[in-house]
Amino acid sequence: MPLKKSEFSGSDVELLEEETLFQGFARLIRARLRHRLFRGGWSLPLERELLVRREACAAILYDPTHDLVGLVEQFRIGALKSEYGPWCLEVVAGLVDPGETPDQVIKREIEEEAGITEVEVVFITSYYTTPGACNEKVHLYSGLCDLRQAGGIFGLDHENEDIRLHIVPADDVFAAMFSSRLNNASTLIGLQWLQANRANLHLRGRQ
Repeated sequence: MPLKKSEFSGSDVELLEEETLFQGFARLIRARLRHRLFRGGWSLPLERELLVRREACAAILYDPTHDLVGLVEQFRIGALKSEYGPWCLEVVAGLVDPGETPDQVIKREIEEEAGITEVEVVFITSYYTTPGACNEKVHLYSGLCDLRQAGGIFGLDHENEDIRLHIVPADDVFAAMFSSRLNNASTLIGLQWLQANRANLHLRGRQ
């Protein structure tokens, strides 16, 4: 049975007031609003803080012919207290600039962060990372490419990027998939999709 569409939409929210609390790389706002209730009528006015960010793209790199996965390692301040430290193993990712499409962005990011120019991108899904507090929307892809000679250190100097590309056999990645070493949502979602589609992709890569 398919999931039903919500009976409510954005038009069922009334924005009463909005205040910018901070403007930097991202914007933090305080919104005062009310919304329709399932039982009928409207909620009382309530306040919510929201981190406003640009849309993002991410891609799990996979070599379907040789059954290899590419993961990038870089510093992430949000993981400072991780038991594995703040250098995360993750998918290639980047932000969408005005006038760009997600497809354009992810191909550019794969070249900048992994040095790969010949790649087929396959759309997986779009999702909100933390809708309770942030409006960031991620467009997730698989990047199908030849990873046999891939690897090294990449990134843009003017963005202070220091990114290492690791190439790992798919079996080894899947064996460690739910360890805390792979502790970010885009990577886990991408790997789960890859695990579900791996057989067909592997056959396709051998044709």
